[in-house]
Amino acid sequence: MIVRRVPDVPSPVLAEAYELLRRRGHDVEATIAEDEVRLLDRMDPEHDLYVLKSHTELSLGLAGLLHGQGAEILNPYPACATTQNKILAARILRDAGVPTPRTWVVGNPAAMAGELRRGSLIVKPYMGHRGAGVSIVDDLEGLAAALAEGEGPMLVQEHIPGPGEDLKVYVVGEQVFAVRKPFSETSFAVPGRPVRVDAEVRELALRAGRALGLGLFGLDVIESPSGPVVVDANYFPGYKGVPDAGTLIGEYIDQHARRLERRGLAAAA
Repeated sequence: MIVRRVPDVPSPVLAEAYELLRRRGHDVEATIAEDEVRLLDRMDPEHDLYVLKSHTELSLGLAGLLHGQGAEILNPYPACATTQNKILAARILRDAGVPTPRTWVVGNPAAMAGELRRGSLIVKPYMGHRGAGVSIVDDLEGLAAALAEGEGPMLVQEHIPGPGEDLKVYVVGEQVFAVRKPFSETSFAVPGRPVRVDAEVRELALRAGRALGLGLFGLDVIESPSGPVVVDANYFPGYKGVPDAGTLIGEYIDQHARRLERRGLAAAA
C-alpha cells in the first residue's frame, strides 16, 4: 500500500524490494489508495500479507478496515496509527525512556509565555509527516499564528539545539542505519550521507521500535549537547541513503511472510 510519488516515478528502493520478493516466489501487487474505488462493505482481505508504506489518511483508514477484517499488515495497523498520531507517540516514547522534547497541546498561546522566555518552540501538526507544516516560533504572536494556520490539532515542542543537521535513523528489524542531512520541507526527498551508528543511538532506536511496535521505521534525531533526542518517528520511511535498502527491506518482508506461512501450516496440521 504505497503513496503516489512526486514526481511520479517508481521508488528505486521499493523496486529493488519487489524484485527480490518475486525472485523468492512471492506475488507482489502495489496499490495507491487514492487511485482506487472500493465498496467498503465488500473490502475483505485478498492477500496473505499487506505492507503499509503510505502515510495518507485514506491509506491509514483502509488499513484499519483491513485490520478489522483480520488482514496481516506489516507494520501492524495499531502501531502505524499510534506512530502517525504524534500526541500518542510522544507520550509512549517518553514513557519508554526514549529522550524526546517536552511536548504540549496548547489551547491558549498566552500560557506558553514562560516557555518562550526560555527559548524557541517548534509547532507541528499532530498527524503530519515529511516535515509539512512544521515551524519555529520565538514569540507569542508567532505561536498564535502557527496554531491558527494549522489544519487540525497542533503540537508544541521545545526547540532542541543541534549541529544544524538531522540524524535520520532507519531501522529494518534489528538492523540500524543512519544518515545526516539538513532539515527542510523537501529534505525527505534527498538522500543523506551514511554515517556510523554508535551504541547509544542503536539502543535508543531499538527501544523506540519496541515501544511503538514497529519493525520498519525511521527516527529524526537531534544530536544535542546532552545527547541524542528523538524529535519524530515514522513507520516505513524512504530509507534514502541507506546502502542496499531495497534488499534489506525485501529480506525482512520475505522473512515475515515465511513466518506467516509456517504458522498457517502448523495451524492446519
